[in-house]
Amino acid sequence: MDAVQPLTQTYDVALLDLDGVVYVGAHPVPHAPEALQRARADGMRLAFVTNNASRPPERVAGHLTEIGVEARPDEVVTSAQAAARLLAERLPSGSKVLVVGGEGLEVALREQDLVPVSGADDGPVAVVQGFSPQVGWPLLAEGTYAVASGLPWIATNTDPVVPTDRGRAPGNGTLVDAIRTATGREPVVAGKPEPPMHREAMLRSGATRPLVVGDRLDTDIEGANAAEVDSLLVLTGVTDPIDLVMAPPQLRPTYVGLDLRALQLLPEVLTVRAGEATAGDWHAVIDDGRLRLTRDAAGDGGGGEPGAGGPAPGVDDGELDALRAACGAVWAAADSAAPAGTTGGEAVDRASIQAALDAARITRASARAY
Repeated sequence: MDAVQPLTQTYDVALLDLDGVVYVGAHPVPHAPEALQRARADGMRLAFVTNNASRPPERVAGHLTEIGVEARPDEVVTSAQAAARLLAERLPSGSKVLVVGGEGLEVALREQDLVPVSGADDGPVAVVQGFSPQVGWPLLAEGTYAVASGLPWIATNTDPVVPTDRGRAPGNGTLVDAIRTATGREPVVAGKPEPPMHREAMLRSGATRPLVVGDRLDTDIEGANAAEVDSLLVLTGVTDPIDLVMAPPQLRPTYVGLDLRALQLLPEVLTVRAGEATAGDWHAVIDDGRLRLTRDAAGDGGGGEPGAGGPAPGVDDGELDALRAACGAVWAAADSAAPAGTTGGEAVDRASIQAALDAARITRASARAY
């Protein structure tokens, strides 16, 4: 998108993922509270969009407020809400739904005039499954009995892991696998990257020019691309730089930034496109299947004020430019090598990509989430 304004004024609503973007467990991602406060001051509205169905919006908003991020419950959109809407569109009001999950799902179902129950013998007409740390074998067994009987089955999301302060832990996708394995059935999925989640976020936020902001290629970015919505990948969560450089077309973001301060920058300094292999002082070439990154000797890393095309204070724009150039070269090579009708190929040696990124000192941001 061509623009002479920062992202905060180019888009009306930021659809923000939470884990790895705004917070990690009980702590905010560095710079996130200040960046979001400034985004609001610039006129951008915020929607906090999470695949985690364990908590209702009031509790999510309360947690955000505690860590210094202003948030109202009506600004929070969860995969539990997206799943509940799917069920409400299929079932009569007052229908009983077996919940393989926790409080977040129960609240979302009641909001849609559906009745949560906890047993297969309680007369449910559908099953909904979402993450909760309290889900154990007894509840998984109840869900299995109901799904095996042929009841409709909706999963809030299939993320295999959730971030914790101690690292990766089993996510809802892992728990869904238990029922899938036991029954041989597949659920309808409501959360990212599937369309119901973005539809829910758009409906609740009233966005007309949304920008999806996330840290995961396979949920946030893939979902944005499926919805034909622009996206910003921030490197404070699960995605490593090499994951981005190797990404197939359906996982490629519109923009890439180091953290949420990127919202104050111009689109032109964040855009990543196949074939655009020069960014700032950096240039990338593919030589005999190997990536080479070179920098203009006159380049000094630049600088500048946010919104004027330069980096946010403390952000290494040289690192970001090198990464953008690498993406442009590798993506173009992969696309040209891919057979018609496929999603891309590894036309560039992965080891050479890692070596080039290491030489350019392209590292993860310090707030590695999980």
